[in-house]
Amino acid sequence: MDFNLKDILDLLHSAARSVGAEVTSPWFYFQLGLVLAGAGIAFAVSALIQSRIDTTSLATRWPLLLRRTVRVLVGSAWVAVFAALMVLTRNVMVLATWPSRSYLVMIAAKLAFAWLIIRLVASGIHNSFVVRVVSVGAFLVAALSIVGQLDSVIDALDSVAITLGGLRLTPLLLIKLGVLLILALWLTNVVSNFAESRITQSGDLTPSLQVLLVKMIRVGLMIFAVAVAMSAVGINLSALAIFSGAAGVGIGFGLQKIVANFISGIILLVDKSVKPGDLVTIGDNSGRISAMNTRYISVAAGDGREFLIPNEDLITQKVTNWTYTDKNTLVKVNFATNYDADPRLVCKLAIDIAASAPRALKAKPPGCLLTEFTDAGMKFSLTFWIADPDGMDSVKSEVMLSLWDAFKREGIHVPYPVREIRVRGGVLPVETTVESST
Repeated sequence: MDFNLKDILDLLHSAARSVGAEVTSPWFYFQLGLVLAGAGIAFAVSALIQSRIDTTSLATRWPLLLRRTVRVLVGSAWVAVFAALMVLTRNVMVLATWPSRSYLVMIAAKLAFAWLIIRLVASGIHNSFVVRVVSVGAFLVAALSIVGQLDSVIDALDSVAITLGGLRLTPLLLIKLGVLLILALWLTNVVSNFAESRITQSGDLTPSLQVLLVKMIRVGLMIFAVAVAMSAVGINLSALAIFSGAAGVGIGFGLQKIVANFISGIILLVDKSVKPGDLVTIGDNSGRISAMNTRYISVAAGDGREFLIPNEDLITQKVTNWTYTDKNTLVKVNFATNYDADPRLVCKLAIDIAASAPRALKAKPPGCLLTEFTDAGMKFSLTFWIADPDGMDSVKSEVMLSLWDAFKREGIHVPYPVREIRVRGGVLPVETTVESST
């Protein structure tokens, strides 16, 4: 490990001497007072501006870029006012005294302008966490550059290093890599979202193929972005070969389920056995597939619940796909009558009721079969087709209610168990035991 302590100590000593020399000057406290007064005025003016202007309805008919700029300026009004006050104060002090006596005011003005520009640039990013990271990082770089310490800090960060094989890791290298990765992944997300919007609008691609293409584009762009970012900071990708063995062991033991689900997801997308929009039954869970992700599929039930089922389960378990090749669904209603009823009349009534159901397919007429003679009565099976399996239970319930009304009207009885208890001799034998107490 390379550790140049002398450079770091020299940087700290130089900064301490500069700060000590400035603090002893009375002009330092005079400028500090002006900066604090300007900050107080800026906050007061900003509060007044924000109370008078509604940013939600501000310039709604303006172009997006101009509208965003105006909203950022209103939201950071105190920074803009503070920067303007510091520039005005600096000009007045330059005319009244030596320019070296207003350096702190000028630094405050530059910092305020730098923060305002950073806020304007970062307003195009929608992720709040990325906005904070980018804003703080860019402001630190701008602040170090304004005070003239950027090169010294860069040298100090590059002087501490850890060497792993042929790879030299320094804090500066890691910072550069982090910044480039954030930028590259953000651009990757923008490009992949644009590609996804174009792919989903294509009517020539099936839903499974659309999901597969989107996932392949995202993974490919992510790998490309990481490779470009590492190459840009000078990291030779061949130097990472030392970690491939450890990564393989980790995947083999710790990540085998994740890899299995990822591969299973790709297989499901390729063979098209399930796709978004299909109505499926997996074990005890039934619903419509709302999304297919890298690790799991999301099955939305009709009661508001959403099941997250690992992709591996769809490969290894039995899956009922109600809409795999055809959405037409056969509905079966089982019922029974007593032996007093005419079975032919019962079948005719059942077929007429099923045919009159609103969702029954006219092209496929219903059928009714006498399936069994039992001790309790005759058993029948009514079948008819509907165009979509959604709401199959409600359709079945409507048909059964109509059957009940028809049976009541025709005097047909539904059998139910009857239990008879016969008592011989008029009384039940009861044994009574009398205990005597002593």
